[in-house]
Amino acid sequence: MNLKKLVQETSSGPGRVFDITIQALIILSLVTFSISTIPDLSERALLILSILEIVTVVFFSFEYILRIYAAEKKLDYILSFYGIIDLLAILPFYLSTAIDLRSIRVLRLFRLFRIFKIVRYNAAIKTFKEAFVSIKEELTIFSIATFFVIYIAAVGIYYFENAAQPESFKSVFHSLWWAVATLTTVGYGDIYPITLGGRIFTFVILMVGLSIVSIPAGLLASSLQEGARKSKQESNSSGESESPD
Repeated sequence: MNLKKLVQETSSGPGRVFDITIQALIILSLVTFSISTIPDLSERALLILSILEIVTVVFFSFEYILRIYAAEKKLDYILSFYGIIDLLAILPFYLSTAIDLRSIRVLRLFRLFRIFKIVRYNAAIKTFKEAFVSIKEELTIFSIATFFVIYIAAVGIYYFENAAQPESFKSVFHSLWWAVATLTTVGYGDIYPITLGGRIFTFVILMVGLSIVSIPAGLLASSLQEGARKSKQESNSSGESESPD
């Protein structure tokens, strides 16, 4: 079997099986990681989880080596987004077993990077990614504008509420938490305005917050619809080209 085809040609039978196997192992790894956080697990349960972790890491390591082997420009793959994700998916395991330090356990947090590995294998997520890429300029402009609005909101509520609530709105920096919670319409309620001016200002900011939530959602929905239309056209074109005369 050609190992390069196994890794790169997902439409083939063996390649498809390889992809499905890796996807299943990613999900298994995330599930076992979640189960391992349950307190007071039995020794048998911990042993099973440890064995499953070793099995998944072995497969992920094998996949990483295969992808390096299959890449025409090996360094480009190693330094690429997926190459770094593939490395981070296995590196914490080897570091935590090689170095017996309690502080090194924080590296296990990087096991969560395995969830990004599934992006490579899921067509729906790929479409979602392409939708983001197609509107990246609009999202960049929108993100910059959002930071400006958050800052203006923090400054405004500081001047309205600082005198009435000096403990909650000590400075513009303390007010930033309120600005973020309000603009995202989360509204935790831990700090809120009590002055008339502050409440009117909050109403204005809430209206702006609703726009901030709706605009990128609309852009993304439009981009996803366009991506789905193009995928359908490509699928129809491919089907017509393969049909016999």
